[in-house]
Amino acid sequence: MMIRKRDGREVEFDETKITDAIFEAAKSVGGADRQMAMEVTLDVLNYLIEHTKGVVSVEEVQDVVEKVLIESGHARTAKSYILYRAQRTAIRNARSELMDTVGEILKETDRDNANITNSPSAKMLQIASAASREYYLNRMIPERMAQAHRRGDIHIHDLDFYGKTLNCVNIPLGDLLKNGFNNGHGFIRPPRRPASATALAAIILQSSQNDMFGGQSFGFFDYDMAPYMEGASEEEIFQAMEALVYNLNSMHSRAGAQVPFSSLNMGLDISENGRKVIRNLLKAYAKGLGRGENPIFPNVIFRVKKGVNMDPADPNYDMFQLAISVAARRMNPTFSFMDTTYNREYGGDVAYMGCRTRVIANRRGPAVTTGRGNLSFTTVNLPRLAIRADHDIMKFYNYLDEMVDLIAEQLYHRFQVQAHLKVRDLPFLMGQGLYLGSEKLAMKDDIEPAIINGTVSLGFIGLAETLNSLIGHHHGQGEDAQALGEEIVSFMRNKMDKAADKYNLNYTLIATPAEGLSGRFIGMDKKEYGIIPGVTDKEYYSNSFHIPVGFPISAYEKMRLEGVYHKYTNAGHISYVEFSASPVNNLEAVEDILRHMCASDCGYVGINFPIDYCKECGYTGIIDGDYCPQCDEKFVRKIKRIELGNS
Repeated sequence: MMIRKRDGREVEFDETKITDAIFEAAKSVGGADRQMAMEVTLDVLNYLIEHTKGVVSVEEVQDVVEKVLIESGHARTAKSYILYRAQRTAIRNARSELMDTVGEILKETDRDNANITNSPSAKMLQIASAASREYYLNRMIPERMAQAHRRGDIHIHDLDFYGKTLNCVNIPLGDLLKNGFNNGHGFIRPPRRPASATALAAIILQSSQNDMFGGQSFGFFDYDMAPYMEGASEEEIFQAMEALVYNLNSMHSRAGAQVPFSSLNMGLDISENGRKVIRNLLKAYAKGLGRGENPIFPNVIFRVKKGVNMDPADPNYDMFQLAISVAARRMNPTFSFMDTTYNREYGGDVAYMGCRTRVIANRRGPAVTTGRGNLSFTTVNLPRLAIRADHDIMKFYNYLDEMVDLIAEQLYHRFQVQAHLKVRDLPFLMGQGLYLGSEKLAMKDDIEPAIINGTVSLGFIGLAETLNSLIGHHHGQGEDAQALGEEIVSFMRNKMDKAADKYNLNYTLIATPAEGLSGRFIGMDKKEYGIIPGVTDKEYYSNSFHIPVGFPISAYEKMRLEGVYHKYTNAGHISYVEFSASPVNNLEAVEDILRHMCASDCGYVGINFPIDYCKECGYTGIIDGDYCPQCDEKFVRKIKRIELGNS
């Protein structure tokens, strides 16, 4: 007898494989009996001889094995065999999908993250990431959690790094520059001049990025760099800051696949040297890259605080004005407010990173920013729960309650995996004491004593589409929807606070930053539930609590509504105001809207507008008319900020 394999090959029938499979199934339910397995195999062979002609397929043989086991009274063994068969099918499917994914990557690198290149190294990284995701889903993550991710009920961010490393960190730049450091190839001594200080800052960002999958941040860039500006001229400091901007847009990490996702917080240092740092970094960013291109990195975050830089009488008010003028040209810096109801208690010590992450409160150690970061986060598909609830709000809450509990458990599972990493697995991050609590650990030690200071976070997406599904309109269209939206987000925050008590970890709520995810979720929901007006009838779900893009609403009303949600999302948040064109000639309007954002209790904000871009020569900036001022080619297109989120 011949058998047809799944790949189409026809080979000689080997009945011992049937016996082995039945025996293993019997063993798993405590009924191991080789003789029984051989007898069932004979019954299977007899059935195949009697009921089939010619070549049989693998699937046909497996169907007969199940049938004979059940009919011969071996129900428990049959169930085990069926489960084993399903598991093997899932593994085969995963392998097949992996090969398809590899094929696509070889054509074009995944560009979910805008700082990933299309280089050979990037392709290799993406292929490894695809294989790693399948490994974790099939071999490490508990099945119900893995299934929830596969179905699109939840999204485990940076799944490819599930058991390898952590998300992000606020780097203690001042300590590293003061004491020197070793990034694996020898000791780097402390700098003396601005150029060497910024060069080492770039190296530190790159070295830390190689140990992590998320963003790298300097929480106090102005304070940390100020000592190295002493006696330097404005020109020398400008050149150093320009070199830093160049480096952070060209110096690759992760085997040459991407530039470090870097964030620099500054704005509150009122010393003359600190002001030099702020002023010249902003000027260098405003100038752009070599041909005027808009820099992608660093993400400059300008802290705003009353008494320091917010009002005309404040010592750094001129720095605030400069930051506004640069943002009006480059969309960067973004702005964080230290006087909101939830940031005020920490003075000026709250730092943001990436495109919204916030880490400050700490149940396991000091409430500081430096040396801490987010360990991982997982997002719930809110619109799907609302669709399933079919306008029943209580049913929606029941679904949400169950899903958040599942995510809390999954985050704890991931924490336990991360906690057993050794210091030697993250040699720069932990070995050089960047992470709070790691400074006393030996290379062979587990990193748990350090990462208990980190945060784990529940994310959410599509609040607007959720409200549309539940009550027919979103929070930009009625105060009843706004009240329900606030209630839903408050519910999730309360669940995270309870999870923090249960697991004794820093569980937090984040307004999810992933553009790629908003497309993934809606694509899966369209396939399952069809086109639902106001919910799945678009390309993307709205990010976190944002009013849908394109909805006609004033900037002031948008901020009034979105500002309510910032205080609940203690792991991070951001709100944007959209301008139809660069407001470079109307800086008063930008300052006015920023003040309104602060008054609306927004913690972290930015402004968006199209930036003209010439494909021919790479010039990025403000182009008046139809032709590029640099190469005289006809103007091609406008670009807009995309949220650089984790995949």
